[in-house]
Amino acid sequence: MNLNHTLLAGSLSHEAREAFLSALVSEGRAEWLDKGRRKCLILWHRIQDWADLILSFARDNGLEDGVMTVDEIRSGIESRGTELHGMDRTILMRALKHLEHKGKLAIFKGTSADDEGVKFSI
Repeated sequence: MNLNHTLLAGSLSHEAREAFLSALVSEGRAEWLDKGRRKCLILWHRIQDWADLILSFARDNGLEDGVMTVDEIRSGIESRGTELHGMDRTILMRALKHLEHKGKLAIFKGTSADDEGVKFSI
């Protein structure tokens, strides 16, 4: 990622970088992090694709009506060997919120961010 950033920063004008990143954003492959369009989050998978991986993970682990913490999804035994293991928490939360909006799960708060939970309903 640093190499790509360096290449973009060194060889493209600001307008060209913004056009390139805007194309990624329009394809769902990136998201602007600020209104000035100076910071952009590049996504390995689109949020919808991460959401689909989460649903497959839940089905594969018999969690159609189950409950897990957010941290169990990213670092639990069940996620080992999957793309979810060790994934960025911000991206995971965006994918979970996408699924919540679609009615596939409910996110509930614990006493801290470390014990936020997910109740699947798929």
